[in-house]
Amino acid sequence: MQMKLVPGNSAGTVTTLYLKSPGTTWDEIDFEFLGNLSGDPYTLHTNVYTQGKGDKEQQFKLWFDPTADFHTYTILWNPQRIIFTVDGTPIREFKNMESVGTLFPKNQPMRMYSSLWNADDWATRGGLVKTDWSKAPFTASYRGFNQEACVWSNGKSSCPNGSGQGTTGSWLSQELDSTAQERMRWVQKNYMIYNYCTDTKRFPQGLPKECFAA
Repeated sequence: MQMKLVPGNSAGTVTTLYLKSPGTTWDEIDFEFLGNLSGDPYTLHTNVYTQGKGDKEQQFKLWFDPTADFHTYTILWNPQRIIFTVDGTPIREFKNMESVGTLFPKNQPMRMYSSLWNADDWATRGGLVKTDWSKAPFTASYRGFNQEACVWSNGKSSCPNGSGQGTTGSWLSQELDSTAQERMRWVQKNYMIYNYCTDTKRFPQGLPKECFAA
């Protein structure tokens, strides 16, 4: 999806692109853009939920102004990994680590959603900065939606036996090559501002197992 975020004072707002399944034990993959005061950068918040359990947050600042023009935000989701990509540059990879007991979303079909909502109880500086409604309306723009997927209908997938037959199929087994991995490390070194895998205060009993897996 190509998106252009709310310009100016966007504090308290959250613009989203996400995948989610229904129910109380839902799966979800999130791109959430947390607004800020004029002149301060957006926070790009990513998270993964499986069976209603999340706490897998990573946050980034972007290396461009996401309000000045459209940029392309991509979610790759296959049985092996989830890759978050900005303008073709991967920023995060969440691997299937079921082998160490980490839940991974691969058993429920999800729909794609986009939204713009008020979250001034937490979105900007932990809720310290509230939405200035005198700046309304807040407008984000979307265009160029493109999807390659196995479509779930009437209890069946359009990809027989979980394969890519009937589709291009490449995304079902896609992974990051060495060049893409190097680009992702560059982003994480220079623009990542929060990683749950390094938050020892949040997990005093020990960091999640997937944080130590290769």
